[in-house]
Amino acid sequence: MIKTKEKSFWVLSLLNKIKTSIKAQELFFKGLTTLLLAAGATIILVPLLYMIGTSLKNVDQIRQDPLGLLPFSPVLVEIDGKQEPLYKVDLDGTTLEMALIKKQPGGKGIFIDPNDPSCTYILSVNEKNAVRRLDFHFENYPEALTRVPFGRYFLNTLIVTFVGMAGMMFSCSLVAYGLSRFRARWVNTLFLILLSTIMLPRQITLIPLYVIFQRIGWIDTLLPLIIPQFFANAYNVFLLRQFFMSIPLEMDEAAKIDGASTLQTLWYVILPQSRHALATIAIFHFLYAWNDFYEPLIFLHSRSNWTMAVGLQTFNAMYSINTHLIMAASLVMVLPPIILFFLSQKIFTQGVVVSGVKG
Repeated sequence: MIKTKEKSFWVLSLLNKIKTSIKAQELFFKGLTTLLLAAGATIILVPLLYMIGTSLKNVDQIRQDPLGLLPFSPVLVEIDGKQEPLYKVDLDGTTLEMALIKKQPGGKGIFIDPNDPSCTYILSVNEKNAVRRLDFHFENYPEALTRVPFGRYFLNTLIVTFVGMAGMMFSCSLVAYGLSRFRARWVNTLFLILLSTIMLPRQITLIPLYVIFQRIGWIDTLLPLIIPQFFANAYNVFLLRQFFMSIPLEMDEAAKIDGASTLQTLWYVILPQSRHALATIAIFHFLYAWNDFYEPLIFLHSRSNWTMAVGLQTFNAMYSINTHLIMAASLVMVLPPIILFFLSQKIFTQGVVVSGVKG
């Protein structure tokens, strides 16, 4: 009995050691994963932070520190009617703030104490010791947005995005409903043909579309960017079809027994349960239409009809030396998708998971 108890104790001790080792490994891998994700997020955020910082600088700040993330400006003091930069210098073991009034050969400079202008010192100039302060220039934003009619571009982009979104959701819902609920001989074949259009490059259909739109008088209007969205696209139809197939057919039969027509079943039964999927394709369309540069560049010729993407590119070409203004205008264009994603992040992720897994 004693030997049996000793063996049991030894086995339990071994199992506890194994569990402790497994937990330590799990903590290690979780910590390593967190560090890797944090490093990746930092790398991704650096360009955004640089854009924000540069948009708040003036020309002198960009010239002095082009790669800095924060808009620092040197602190200046008035010496004999001139504005001179302040530096932190070591003098007899004491750190003092002195003004640099003139640079000398060999990395030297003539410094003067603002509190005692009669005394001058010749000391080494270290640019890292310059006294600086944060200096934000929020006036860059109204200046950038008024150089060109960004208000008009913004309105055109909203019209193209949201009117096209309404047409896309209407058409894709109808097509996905038919492919998921109706049974016919060639339904699967039609669905495969629809999916195959994803592999068709946009450039192939550009010339025929341009000729058609030109003959019906739509070139240089917003119609070529809006009307095609009223015809279902394969990607959104696929997502909605996968979600619709996860809804039990018994609900359609119950609605039919209650006297609902096919469209009433879609409107009152299917769509209310598909809010996450509908929100997902709406976000996808918003990002596509908001950032689209290719089609507006081809179909829109007049400046008054341009969207934000085309207007920003033209602004970049016109004011290429004004980096702070370009960054300010770019940030204004980037903010709406970022805000939309953070506001609808939960719906977006849930809709992607559900649409991609169920069916």
